[in-house]
Amino acid sequence: MTKVKTTFFCQNCGAQYAKWQGQCNSCKEWNTIAEEIIQKQEKVAWKSESSTTSKAPKPLRINEIDSAEEIRLDTTDNELNRVLGGGIVPGSLILLGGEPGIGKSTLLLQISLKLPYKTLYVSGEESQKQIKMRAERITPNGDNCYILTETKTQNIFKQIEAIQPEIVIIDSIQTLHTDYIESTAGSISQIRETTAELIKFAKETNIPVILIGHITKDGTIAGPKILEHMVDTVLQFEGDRNHVYRILRSLKNRFGSTAEIGIYEMLGSGLREVSNPSEILISHKDEELSGTAIATTLEGMRPLMIEIQSLVSTAVYGTPQRSTTGYNAKRLNMILAVLEKRAGFRLGAKDVFLNVTGGISVDDPAIDLAVVAAILSSNEDIPVNKDFCFAGEVGLSGEIRPVNRVDQRIQEAEKLGFSTIFVSKYNKIALKNTGIKIQLVAKIEDVASELFG
Repeated sequence: MTKVKTTFFCQNCGAQYAKWQGQCNSCKEWNTIAEEIIQKQEKVAWKSESSTTSKAPKPLRINEIDSAEEIRLDTTDNELNRVLGGGIVPGSLILLGGEPGIGKSTLLLQISLKLPYKTLYVSGEESQKQIKMRAERITPNGDNCYILTETKTQNIFKQIEAIQPEIVIIDSIQTLHTDYIESTAGSISQIRETTAELIKFAKETNIPVILIGHITKDGTIAGPKILEHMVDTVLQFEGDRNHVYRILRSLKNRFGSTAEIGIYEMLGSGLREVSNPSEILISHKDEELSGTAIATTLEGMRPLMIEIQSLVSTAVYGTPQRSTTGYNAKRLNMILAVLEKRAGFRLGAKDVFLNVTGGISVDDPAIDLAVVAAILSSNEDIPVNKDFCFAGEVGLSGEIRPVNRVDQRIQEAEKLGFSTIFVSKYNKIALKNTGIKIQLVAKIEDVASELFG
């Protein structure tokens, strides 16, 4: 037995120290550094037969390496496939994080019940009866799904050898512990060691492993930051528990783009894929109201139509309020300054409230033009035609700047039945004979005159 070693870890960010101190130098949090015992036995948690008999790998020239495209496992979920880049890569380790109650376990249990592959769902948080109750609510069938309630990695690997699954799901990594580290489950050293064991297992057997991870109060994945470096893919499940829509984002992906998103709707029977998110992000109303405008934005390769709502009113308490939901507050202040200085609209003594419907946050500068249209509509109390949409960035001199992939935005607007789209006159548009009118504008004054005469 090796000598017992102790070290100190920050329970918030995972920074390591040789001795205890009151404040963490990395995250500046107080009283988060705790002592943990590290005592590793001279054993390995997972040791395949091939690893003992195979020869050490030799270096190869880059042109000698087989460049055949990796076969991906279809998850039967189009939204998850899109975010992962086409499916699950064999031997990969995927980490899914999100707030409590957001639907992480529901999503992975729902997928494991539908997968055509033999799946082992390991839960350290719920009993088998609890999982069975949820599974019956989601879908009655699941012949390929095996449920195991276990937290010790050594016992999990024994069951994996017996069942021989094709995909392993762990719910969650913070509940696992190994006998080779003498510390409690969820501690920094346990998370790091159990993840290392699962990585060794996944790479040697070519079996993908999906981990569920808890998050901290700041919204970051709990545990050491090295956890996110160790895994191949990091997914974030976002949304408000008071709303029915959830967004799945990729924060890191070694096998695909990190710009894609998946959208789900939370129902009593599980999570439903939303194939056309523009329908849920645009409110359907009979009468036209002032202060609303439709913007075309892009999330990865997917074009979205979102509704921008604005309310401009006289400041009652002296100091004007500037409040945004789903939009950058500093950018709103910049646009208001441009409207005041360049276009002559007197908004300095008025409250301005801005909201992106659907509970999503958008950073695309192409929605600036829709923000301007919504603000001016509310200020003039004249509604914008519901068949109009906007795609343009507003510069500091009041000019409408071109945006990227404008052709794709125009096609999405045409597909959803809009009659006119406002874009910058400096955009190079390759589309010909479109069914939608393309209104070219150069300055904010051009937009105001077209909308409000």
